[in-house]
Amino acid sequence: MTGTPTPGGQLPGGPLSPAERAAERFTDGEWHRLHPATPLLRGGIVFIAVLGFVLSNLRERIVNFFVGAPDFGGDPLDEIYNRGWEGWALLALAVVLIVCLAAFYLSWRMHSFRITGDAVEVRSGILFRTQRKARLDRIQGINIVRPLLARIFGAAKLDISVAGHDANVQLAYLGSVLADGLRSDVLRLASGVRAEESGTAATLAAARGAPQTRAGQVGDFVTQRVNEFLAPELDPNAAPPESVVKIPPLRLFGSLLLSGFTVFLLIVVGLLIYGASAGAPWLLIVVLPGLIGSASFYINRFTKSLRYSIAGTPDGVRMGFGLLSTSNETLPPGRIHAVEVLQPLLWRPFGWWQIRIDTAGHSKEKGAAGQANTTMLPVGDAEDVARVLALVMPSLFADGEAAAAEHRDVIAAGMTSRGGDDFTGSPRRAVWLRPLSWQRTGFRMVDGAVLLRRGFVWRSLAVVPLARLQSLELEQGPVERMLGLAEARFHTVSGPVRPRLGAIDAATGIRLFETVSARAVQAAEADRSHRWGLHRPEPRPPVAAPPAAPVPPTTRPAAPPAAPPAPTEEAP
Repeated sequence: MTGTPTPGGQLPGGPLSPAERAAERFTDGEWHRLHPATPLLRGGIVFIAVLGFVLSNLRERIVNFFVGAPDFGGDPLDEIYNRGWEGWALLALAVVLIVCLAAFYLSWRMHSFRITGDAVEVRSGILFRTQRKARLDRIQGINIVRPLLARIFGAAKLDISVAGHDANVQLAYLGSVLADGLRSDVLRLASGVRAEESGTAATLAAARGAPQTRAGQVGDFVTQRVNEFLAPELDPNAAPPESVVKIPPLRLFGSLLLSGFTVFLLIVVGLLIYGASAGAPWLLIVVLPGLIGSASFYINRFTKSLRYSIAGTPDGVRMGFGLLSTSNETLPPGRIHAVEVLQPLLWRPFGWWQIRIDTAGHSKEKGAAGQANTTMLPVGDAEDVARVLALVMPSLFADGEAAAAEHRDVIAAGMTSRGGDDFTGSPRRAVWLRPLSWQRTGFRMVDGAVLLRRGFVWRSLAVVPLARLQSLELEQGPVERMLGLAEARFHTVSGPVRPRLGAIDAATGIRLFETVSARAVQAAEADRSHRWGLHRPEPRPPVAAPPAAPVPPTTRPAAPPAAPPAPTEEAP
């Protein structure tokens, strides 16, 4: 049976998952409300905790303010009991609780969202109304965040990253299953695919099945909540159940210990010991609380990178991580503007690398290892880097096995080579400006991208897709002019990756400028990734099986004799 995918993601007549069934009615263009526990999850519990702290510490002043009586000389609660004011106290407490609940309920009623064929809109506010709108064609990624408290309530936050400054739209909070379904629907709409409404109702009715008893519903609810709490970050319905990269806990812990923050702490501890021995013990009082607090830095980054997973889906790269509070982000095709593979000095003996990316918009939540959400791979070896790059830059590995093997060798050379290879490097006179890294500095053009290699102490390899390149700058200072050198800067969206190449030959830089300019225009015209759903390759028809070989007459079994026809009686 053939047909157009429904909003749930299946063909009309195929089975729908619980997430798809839950999200189907929320993409009708009408306004809908968030999870009922949203006011509590968005700060209500913190408000109640702060209110309880204030009441417990300032209850004498509060009682005196409202009652207008002098100091009781004892506990206010005992005095209320002795004076017979229990009823008034309970009434005041009930009024405060009712006012808080009414404010929470009103806030929930006034906070709504809708998903149309062109945008996702959110409006909120009681006294001051705000409305945010995210166009589907500007969506850069969708992140589902499940804080620990929200996971207990079966809720999740849908963070939609949009190109532009402070342009993100958050749906906080939704049901956990509903968030998964809405992510699939929003990505499908952003890909350019439009659902066919015919046949959807019948499919939903068939998928829902017969009604269950109340006991069965309670049992299913408990089972669903446990499964949501323990489920991995990769959805097996949309991504392979196994991550292409697994980070061992020991490697993750070692990468944190060999970080720049550890070096900073060692320097501080050394100065502290020196100051204490020199007769300045006050340094211990000033610095010791900060040193104790730094333990939370390591714990936070370690727990956030546990259960790290990354895999490819039809709607982009999906990355998940987190132990207590989890995050699961999907980056659609064509949203990555630059990729950088870098290696800190302390990681070199272990062969560890990190991958960072530039996107036009990113989630407000912290990414893996507690770092910025632009960290695609917190720590991995060379094989892990190759697997992640195959997901992030699929165009480099899509032209056959031979071309993919060649590109893997080029990337490996860009990561570890010291020069003297197929990269176009800097001339020898560049040693005056790059005494250590002039041999590693170089570039190479590949299909649809340019590779920039630099760094001797801190190695770096940047990959810039030409279709995402915004501009190219060629700069030459007075010293570089004397040496016949130039610096090339590749401009992409703002992010941690800054693709640039210094101390290259001036004439080579001019040829690079002309080549990149022409190829970038061609790549941008041929790019169709912004509507990836409309340009997916058609599935190949199944290959017909070859005809069976004829059976030799000598081995062919003889047909049994035909049974005689049954006698029939003639009508009189």
